[in-house]
Amino acid sequence: MKIYINGIWKESSNSSTLNKYNPSTGEVIDTFPAATKDDVDEAMDASESAFLSWSDLGTAERAKILFKAEELIIQKRGELENLLTLEVGKIKREAVDEVNGVIDQIQYYAEFERKLTGDIVEGSNSKRKIFQYKVPYGIVVAITPWNFPAAMVVRKLAPALLTGNTVILKPSSDTPLTAQWIVNKFIEAGIPKGVLNFVTGRGSEIGDYIVNHRKVGLVTMTGSTSIGQRIMQNASSNMAKLILELGGKAPFMVWKDADITRALKSLVWAKYLNVGQSCIAAERLYIHEEIYDKFMSKFLAVTKKLKLGNPETSDVGPLINKAALSGMAKTVDSARDSGYKILTGGSAANLQGKYKNGYFFEPTIIENVDQNSSLFQDEIFGPIIGTEKVSGIEELYTKANDSKFGLASYLFTEDPELMLDASEKIRFGELYINMPGPEASQGYHTGFRLTGQAGEGSKYGINEYLQLKNVYVDYSKKPLYINTINNSLFDDL
Repeated sequence: MKIYINGIWKESSNSSTLNKYNPSTGEVIDTFPAATKDDVDEAMDASESAFLSWSDLGTAERAKILFKAEELIIQKRGELENLLTLEVGKIKREAVDEVNGVIDQIQYYAEFERKLTGDIVEGSNSKRKIFQYKVPYGIVVAITPWNFPAAMVVRKLAPALLTGNTVILKPSSDTPLTAQWIVNKFIEAGIPKGVLNFVTGRGSEIGDYIVNHRKVGLVTMTGSTSIGQRIMQNASSNMAKLILELGGKAPFMVWKDADITRALKSLVWAKYLNVGQSCIAAERLYIHEEIYDKFMSKFLAVTKKLKLGNPETSDVGPLINKAALSGMAKTVDSARDSGYKILTGGSAANLQGKYKNGYFFEPTIIENVDQNSSLFQDEIFGPIIGTEKVSGIEELYTKANDSKFGLASYLFTEDPELMLDASEKIRFGELYINMPGPEASQGYHTGFRLTGQAGEGSKYGINEYLQLKNVYVDYSKKPLYINTINNSLFDDL
């Protein structure tokens, strides 16, 4: 594996590499370059040199490359699905679904080729006009996470490239192979050299440097809140625009009149998709006291039936790395120390054979968790969920909103009035009522509070990659009179 700068695949400038592990088996599956600051500088220079010709190309021509990349991905989608299973440990169904999302997103953004519009506003008279039109930021740094490494790469590349920006992609060190595969498809589709550059390596070595670089116009990043806050500090030196999707702590609310089967199916998806390694994962379960016992007995029964192991046949895959596995164990130990009841799970899975060294953790349900506990306040990012009974609607709203994060939330009720009321009262960027996620390409994926700023998806998301420019024009040909100067000074000229 190599990095890609100015149309050339190459080693890092000091030839150092890092290992990539298979989370299902714990085995090394490849090595990848640890890029240096010199590599970043070279990528910045290439992006800068390519910007004018790329932004001048026109949206329709740029869209053709996106459509071609989509076509190439469709042709070889099986390879991408296998990579997601190998590199992330995704079960087969989830890998297929993520690739479907990749294809949908590229198509969605490419179809904006003739839909990006501005305005013409009348000035102080009819012969003066203000042309307001959208222009790219220039160099976009895209920092992508490991949990949805194909979908997140495309969700940043497609709108950034369509709108005329050049891009430097820095994927997570846990998922460089998937990112490289997608970059290859854009290259095969005809992306000009320098327009898309690709660097891998430790965030601790090049992360601060790349977002702090004086040539960067926009930084788009999906990841943890702590990293997002650090990016905000570093990017302030050059006032780069930021698109940050950070942590989540989604409340999953089941009211007393809910369709229990619908809610259960949605909860299993929202909690155990990608082993709970998702910003929109259900992390707090609030159930009305009248149906609590009935709902929990069913949820517990389903959770106990979930299979771990072989991604081709299992229901739940592995965590991404050893550190994540250790983090789940510490979370459960803390819950036990607090006196909470572990209803099921709570340990690393005891698998045999090929998967015995994989990073598997048992799906875990912890009952009657205190609202102020770390379990209900801090992001878990794994297959652990805490539960609590609620009795009244105001209590439900108060507890659901009691979070420093504000991305996704879920509500199950058959009461239309409650649906509308919750739409106003639940203070999260996304509220899913009587359905699971994920977010749609045409939806604006955004969060409140420490979840970040700006967003992705929809017409609002694509406009995040454009800045509004104003041009004032006077075509009256009348003598110019400026009332704040002495115009008689020009009479003899």
